[in-house]
Amino acid sequence: MIMENGQLPQVQTAQPTQSVSGQPMVQQTQKDQTRPKGKSDSGLFKLIIIIILSLVSVTFIGLFIWMFMEYDTLKTDYDSNLASEVAKARDEQAIDDAHKCQEEKEFPYNIFAGPVDYGELNFEYPKTWSVYIAKDAANGGDFEAYLNPLQVEPISNNTVNALRVRIVDKSFDETVKEYQRFLENKNKPLSVESVTVNGVTANRYSGTLPGTELNGYMLVFKIRDKTAILQTDSVLFKDSFDKLIQTIKFNS
Repeated sequence: MIMENGQLPQVQTAQPTQSVSGQPMVQQTQKDQTRPKGKSDSGLFKLIIIIILSLVSVTFIGLFIWMFMEYDTLKTDYDSNLASEVAKARDEQAIDDAHKCQEEKEFPYNIFAGPVDYGELNFEYPKTWSVYIAKDAANGGDFEAYLNPLQVEPISNNTVNALRVRIVDKSFDETVKEYQRFLENKNKPLSVESVTVNGVTANRYSGTLPGTELNGYMLVFKIRDKTAILQTDSVLFKDSFDKLIQTIKFNS
């Protein structure tokens, strides 16, 4: 067909839908090569969290190790100190037990009883001591008794016994007057002090004992119309003598 302007009409030609080999042609589209933004941020955040948690874990592990080492050191010191204290306490207990054992050997005390007609003098003395009655005053006269650990030593002015007990048929004033001259002897020092025994005033002598070369203690006091004389022949028995004096009783 000829157009009015003398040109032939344009003919649209269809694009081939098949390739030369006869296969269908696939129209290619341009792909977006840009990675999604949200997915990238999420991965980075997770990495940061993992790093922080790792650092925290390492810190806690380090603190745990340090605390464990400190605990172990403190425990070692404590155990060492405890062992030392236990050993010390054990030694102190052993010493205390030894003292108690020694005291138990002397306790309970036996009771010494003098003649009833002579005021019935009595006192406590260690049960390890032996007693020898030299004069029992059954028929009057003086009363004499001797006490000493295990056995009584032969009686003389030079032998040592833990205790001599005498009740003489003399007044207190007479007896004290006889001892006065020993107090004045400068070569054999002897001192006296006033003490109270069972509510009665008594004289306690210390130093060279009258009529002997022995160094000890002597207690003199009135008992009815007579005089009681208790004497220890050595300063070694001072503690026992002092305890014994505190237990003296008699009928005045």
